Amino acid sequence: MKPNPTLAFALLLLAPLAVLHGADVPQSVKELWADFDPRKDPLEPEVLKEWEQDGVVCRIVRYQVGTFKGAPSKVAAFYAFAKGGGKRPAILDIHGGGQSASLSTVVTCAQRGYVGMSINWGGNKMSLGRDTWGGPQTDWDKLDATHPPQRNPSNHFAGPLTPDDYTLDAVESPRNSNWFLVLMAARRAVTFLEQQPETDPARIGARGHSMGGKLTTNLAGIDHRIKAAVPSCGGSGDIAETQADLPGTSRTKSSAMELACISDNAYIPLIACPVLWLSPTNDFHAHIDNMAWNWRDVPDSRVRFSISPHLNHRHTDEHAITEYLWFEEHLKGASFRMPQTPGIVLDLKTTDGVPRITVTPDDARPVRRVDVYYSIDPHALTRFWRDARAVKAGAQWKASAPVMSLDRPIFAYANVVYETPAEYRASPQAAGRDNSDTLAISSRVLSVAPAGLQSAGVKATDTRERLIDDGTRGWHDWYLLNWGHAPLWTATTRKLKDPKWRGPDGATLHFDIQCQTDNTLVVTFNCNAWGAFIPGKPAVDYTVVKSLKASRDWQTVSVSLGELTSTDPKQPAPLASWQSVTEFTISPSGTAMRDGQKVKIDGKPWQGPRNIRNLRWEGGTYAPPASTDGALRSEDFQKNFNDAIRKSLEQEKLDRK
Repeated sequence: MKPNPTLAFALLLLAPLAVLHGADVPQSVKELWADFDPRKDPLEPEVLKEWEQDGVVCRIVRYQVGTFKGAPSKVAAFYAFAKGGGKRPAILDIHGGGQSASLSTVVTCAQRGYVGMSINWGGNKMSLGRDTWGGPQTDWDKLDATHPPQRNPSNHFAGPLTPDDYTLDAVESPRNSNWFLVLMAARRAVTFLEQQPETDPARIGARGHSMGGKLTTNLAGIDHRIKAAVPSCGGSGDIAETQADLPGTSRTKSSAMELACISDNAYIPLIACPVLWLSPTNDFHAHIDNMAWNWRDVPDSRVRFSISPHLNHRHTDEHAITEYLWFEEHLKGASFRMPQTPGIVLDLKTTDGVPRITVTPDDARPVRRVDVYYSIDPHALTRFWRDARAVKAGAQWKASAPVMSLDRPIFAYANVVYETPAEYRASPQAAGRDNSDTLAISSRVLSVAPAGLQSAGVKATDTRERLIDDGTRGWHDWYLLNWGHAPLWTATTRKLKDPKWRGPDGATLHFDIQCQTDNTLVVTFNCNAWGAFIPGKPAVDYTVVKSLKASRDWQTVSVSLGELTSTDPKQPAPLASWQSVTEFTISPSGTAMRDGQKVKIDGKPWQGPRNIRNLRWEGGTYAPPASTDGALRSEDFQKNFNDAIRKSLEQEKLDRK
C-alpha cells in the first residue's frame, strides 16, 4: 500500500517526536517544530550544587531535554539569582562552539537584577573559577550534540543530515542536525526558567555568542516566550550559490532541506521580539553581507544593529555595552530607550561622479560623533573599511566615498556614537566590557555591485597613496587586542590590503615608534587569509623581529621583503611581493622562525606610549593590483573556520587573564 503523507504527518502530531519515515520528513520550520511542545514532558530538574557568593545564590542544575531512542538526554547549566526580592526578568545564555556554560555570565545577570541561566549544551567541563565541576554533567546519551563532538565522528552542525548511530532519525532528516537538538535544549531551558519561583515568565530574554548567536536568533524565531534577544557574532543567515547577483556575500551549497529547516534564513522572518544584532565588520561566523541581505525585511522597529569596525568575532566596549542596555529597556522596562537605527543613503548620481553617503541619526540623545565607513573590497572577511570622515551638515552627516575602479562593488555603513547615560556608567553593575562612556548604534549596511556603479555614472577618481597612516588619529584604522597586557598587546590593520595603500613591488615599509625601554617588536604580515587572493592555498604568516633601543624619541623601523620568514615549515617560500598581504600586526610578543624552528618571542612589558606614525612605503614600483577572488572550496573554508574558532578560544583565555 502506498504511504499517505497526510496521514503520516497527522500521526506525527499525536506523539512527541514520533519515529519518522521518508514520507513524513519535515520540509519546513513549521513542520520541523509542529510536534514539539517544550512544556509537555516533565523536566525532571536536579540541583547538583548550590552556594552563595557576593549576595548571589548560585546553582548547578540539570534538566531533561527529552527521551530519545528510549534514553533520557539531560543538559547541565549554571543558574543564579540575587537573594531577596520577588519575581524578576531572566536571561538565558547560550555558549558558543568549543565553549561551556558561563558562571560569570549568570552571576553578572543576577547582580543586575535578573535571573541568569547558562546551559552547557556542548558538554565541555564547567569552570567554577579556579576549580572545575566534576559532578554529573550534560549527557545526551543515545545522541551526541556536544561540540567538539565527544563520540560522533560526524559533525552534524555542519551537516550532513543523513543518519548514523547518534542521530535522532534513521532517515535523512533535519532532526538529525545538532542545531535542532540544541534548540530543543534551549526551549526546554526557557520552560525551566518559567517554572522557577524567582522568574517572571513574561520577561525572559536570550543572548548567545558565535554558535550561541545563531541559536539565539533561531530561538527568537520559534519560541515567542523570548521577549528580547541579542545574538552576538551569529545568525547572519546563508546565501545560496545560485544567487550570484549580490556583491561580497559568502555563498553556501546548503541543501534545500537545510535552507528550509536549519538555516537562519528560515527563522529570521519569524522573529517577533526586539532583537539587537551585535557583530563586527569582519566576523568569520556571521558574515556582514549575508546579514545585510537576510535581515533586510526585519523592520527597524524590531531590530537594532551595533557593528564594531575592523574586528573579527568580538566587540569594542562602546558596542558591547548595547547588550546590557537592550535588556534593561526591553526586560526591565527602564526609562532608557535605545536610539533608532540611523538612516543612511548612498547617492551614486552626483555631479562629480563621486559617491556620497548621508547619515541621519536619531537625535533624541546627544550625538557625540558619526563614523561613516565604506569599502571597495568584495571579500567580506579580509575587507578594510575606510573611514569616510563624515562632516556634520545640520541634522545630517555627509561624506564622500571615492572609488578606484568601477569593476569593484562598494559597501557602506555608519556608526552613531552617543554618551552612555550617567546612571549606567556609574552603576557598580556596569563592570568590565559593559563599562563604556559611549554606546554605538549602527545603520543598515548598503552595497552596490559594479554594474550599478557603472549605470549610475560613477567615476573612478581615487588614487594610490604611499602614506598609509600618519598617526594623527591614533589606532582608528586598526583593531587592538590584549591592550591591558603590557607584553602581549597587538595592533593589527587590514589597510595594506586596500588597493589604495597596497605596497609597490620591491618597496620597503617604514614607520616610526616610541619605546622607552629596550624591547622587541614582532612584525607580522598575514597573507592570503581565507583564500582572499589564491583560493585553495593556505594563509601564511611572515615575520621579522626588530630590536628596539630605549628612547623617548621616535625611532624608525624598516621592513623589506627579504627580511621576512614564513612561520609555516610546509610553506617555506619567501614572500615575493606585498600583493597578498591581508593583515599587518605589530606586538612585543609573537611567533617567529629561528634556525628553521618556530619559536615564541616573549617581549618585555611595554613602557611609555603605544603609538606609531608615518606608516609608509618607500621605493618599489606599482604593479596592477591583485584581484580578490573570495571563492574558497568548502573543505578549505571549513579548515579556515576551525582554525578561526581555535584562535578565538585562545584569545578569550587571554581576555580572562
